[in-house]
Amino acid sequence: MTDITPDDNGEITREEPTQEQKLDNIKEMGQLEIPSFKSDIHCLTIAGQVEGHVVLPPQNKTTKYEHIIPQLLAVEENPQIKGLLVVLNTIGGDVEAGLALAEMISSLSKPTVSIVLGGGHSIGSSIAVSTDYSFIAPSATMTIHPIRLTGLVIGVPQTYEYLDKMQDRVVRFVVEHSRITEQKFRELMFRTGDLARDIGTVLVGKDAVDFGLIDAVGGLKDAVQKIHELKDMDGGGLVQ
Repeated sequence: MTDITPDDNGEITREEPTQEQKLDNIKEMGQLEIPSFKSDIHCLTIAGQVEGHVVLPPQNKTTKYEHIIPQLLAVEENPQIKGLLVVLNTIGGDVEAGLALAEMISSLSKPTVSIVLGGGHSIGSSIAVSTDYSFIAPSATMTIHPIRLTGLVIGVPQTYEYLDKMQDRVVRFVVEHSRITEQKFRELMFRTGDLARDIGTVLVGKDAVDFGLIDAVGGLKDAVQKIHELKDMDGGGLVQ
């Protein structure tokens, strides 16, 4: 990474990275020089599978929710951070962990914008709608389906009641933080014919906007511009 330091006259000079730094950049980032810019927008990436109470196998790409929570606290407390950009490319994961992250994001006092790139499936849809404004890339997809249990399942009525209550929590959160109605969301969730081995619906790009789940189709430029607009509305914070 190139170091930027002032000289004796106060002028900014660039120090070329050493050979060791170049090798580290190639190893970690796949490029020689990492752009040096301090932004007042914090980028939060939700990639792979949201890992919650169960540790997933090492070959799985995961986002650990215990790593995300301190970042959200820092965003709220740090006066130098004026907004949060949430970038999603996730297949979903632990429902309670994903819902916990969504609740924390929705309760931030600073402007928040999300963008779905690639996929925002399952509980990823709750995280996507938890921000003040949401975008989806034209080619990105979102899978809406009922929640499910893995591992040992006891076949008693109480198990179904527990599953139904958990599903109600997800539905209620999505409906409260988007423009989609509960009836339409449940219809998409239990639709048959779209998925070969499951029930549910796959929404591609503009479909998610048409159903009211996502606010707009757009890319990175649109998301960053929207955060700056929200910052300018009341000097860097939203009254929620």
